[in-house]
Amino acid sequence: MVVYAENTCDGTLAGWLSFTATLKSIDKSYKHSIRPEILDSWVRCRQARVNPNDDGVHHQLDQYSLRAVLRENQELITIAKPFMDNLYQIVAGSGFVVVLTDIRGYIMEILGDKDTLKNPMTVSFFQGANWSEKEAGTNAIGTALVTRKPIQVSGSEHYCRKHHCLTCSAAPILDEKGKVLGILDVSGKSTAAHLHTLGMVVAATEAIMAQLAIRRKNNELRVMNSRLTNIFNTMSDGVIMIDNNGVISELNPVAKKILGFGPTKFETKQPLQVESIFGAQSTIIRRIITCKESCADIEIMLDTNCGLSHYLATGEPVADEQGVVTGGVIILRPMKQIQNLVNRFSGHYGTLKFSDIIGESKAILEAVRIASLAATCISSVLLQGESGTGKEIFAQAIHNRSDRSAGPFIAVNCGAIPRELIGSELFGYEDGAFTGAKRGGKPGKFELACGGTLFLDEIGDMPLEQQVALLRVLQERKVNRIGSDKVIPVDVRVICATNKSLLKEVEKGTFRKDLYYRLNVIAITIPPLRERSEDIVPLFNYFLDRLDKHGRNFRVSPAVIERIVQYDWPGNVRELQNVVERIVSLTEGEMVNLINLPKEICTWQPTNPTSPNPDNGNGFYPARHVVEVCRGREGRRFLLEENERQEILSLLSAHRGNVSLTARTMGVSRNTLYRKMKQYAIYN
Repeated sequence: MVVYAENTCDGTLAGWLSFTATLKSIDKSYKHSIRPEILDSWVRCRQARVNPNDDGVHHQLDQYSLRAVLRENQELITIAKPFMDNLYQIVAGSGFVVVLTDIRGYIMEILGDKDTLKNPMTVSFFQGANWSEKEAGTNAIGTALVTRKPIQVSGSEHYCRKHHCLTCSAAPILDEKGKVLGILDVSGKSTAAHLHTLGMVVAATEAIMAQLAIRRKNNELRVMNSRLTNIFNTMSDGVIMIDNNGVISELNPVAKKILGFGPTKFETKQPLQVESIFGAQSTIIRRIITCKESCADIEIMLDTNCGLSHYLATGEPVADEQGVVTGGVIILRPMKQIQNLVNRFSGHYGTLKFSDIIGESKAILEAVRIASLAATCISSVLLQGESGTGKEIFAQAIHNRSDRSAGPFIAVNCGAIPRELIGSELFGYEDGAFTGAKRGGKPGKFELACGGTLFLDEIGDMPLEQQVALLRVLQERKVNRIGSDKVIPVDVRVICATNKSLLKEVEKGTFRKDLYYRLNVIAITIPPLRERSEDIVPLFNYFLDRLDKHGRNFRVSPAVIERIVQYDWPGNVRELQNVVERIVSLTEGEMVNLINLPKEICTWQPTNPTSPNPDNGNGFYPARHVVEVCRGREGRRFLLEENERQEILSLLSAHRGNVSLTARTMGVSRNTLYRKMKQYAIYN
């Protein structure tokens, strides 16, 4: 028979000494009958100065705090309540109470007979009462909170005398990480103590924990399902879900739009088979569910409400745990989106605008005016001009001002592609179309430029046999890849450029007349640089500022200005830009002199040279005259001043008297320039 030591500690030092002496007086066999967990609890209670003789009611929560505890533990209470009811049905009428506490030992729920709840023996069991060890001494609830293990405490095992009449069986409710969520307890008369009571409590807590785990998993699945649904509904690609019979079961909003079902939920009275959507191309889709095969980036054409549309299809089978295919998922990506993505990372977009065209001459302003008007329509544009005049700048400017500016800008130099390859470059080819063809085929420039602009430079050099195909594409707005009978619609604006006279090429029979008239809807002639000499200095200064990466603020001698204005620039703007780049790279210091110009410009002589003389009153002095006048220190000073005077006069002339531009070119302030103009008697 188990005998328990009577707890005689009254909370005073004398009581503690008496209590310790009592333990020491117990013989070895009697001492070993006290369970270690009970003895450890007694020690904790003593260290916490719990009064074993206190007969008062336990500390309880006020109504506000109790409501907060119940609200915080609502999920646990909801799940535990049915299991508490089952336990109560077993102990009903026996004087036992079923109790649920929070992690601090406060009672949240209690079930018991009416007379039991009023019984002095169980009077401390009520909502809000605290049953922690620090408040109630050794008891099943408080000790289970500390040990995190099921425990039964009966009779004199309780630290406080007022609880010696009780037997309590409690078990902790743990989460998946082992954290205590609460305590389930069954308490009653100590004379009715039975080990099976603890077993019932443990079984109930395990059922509660299992239910909590199920609810947690359900919540996780609910959140995951919500996320997947959001992804499904917000994907930019069309998603089609089919069952194992090939019946379409679900469509996301993009797929509904592609297939013309509208924004409402996908519903049909009759099952919609995959063949009704994909037609002859559904064989690939069927293989997903019949052969458990995946497919990736298969090109298909769908007849939608917007006409024939080009898509890339990717399919994946869906299988259950046994590996049996239960359906499949098909993703449709508009080919236009793929092409835009490729163009974006391939640099196929226009960056230049009309503001990048430098010049104030009448000829260039007229060309810009016509090009600006052409940007607002979709007609074909033919840019004519010598090499280096800036035809691609005009093409990009037209594209960027048009409503196609968000689309790709793809430039093709028809004269740089071998005759036998130009067709495949423009129109694309299918897998195996010819020896050396890329596996899987390749889209042509017309397809890549869909939604944007295709710039065909040097159109006059296109082979005659390809001009027929180009004319057909321009008329029908459709292309056939080489080696394929599939028709692909294209939405492309074509801008062509040439440095030849296409009419002369038509007369020679090297360019088709019908193609010429198809391209020559809006013709824009870009003048050569020699015909707009007033734009040379502004262009020179523009390139000088843009290419000067070190901020040297170059000053240009009047002789250089005179030379570049007289030069005829056979390479046009491109040659001028290259000359300025050479100057920036090779000039030492900040002054640009004749020695910094290329030899061909320095030695070039105009057909009708007009050299100014010393007394012609135009303010310019030829270099030879200046050298003859300058002698000694005064001569050198005069030379410097005269050079500066000539520079100011030259720049004012080049900038049409604009003092601000002249000062900026010289790298001085306007006030400084006005002072020097007064010094040299220059009147603007």
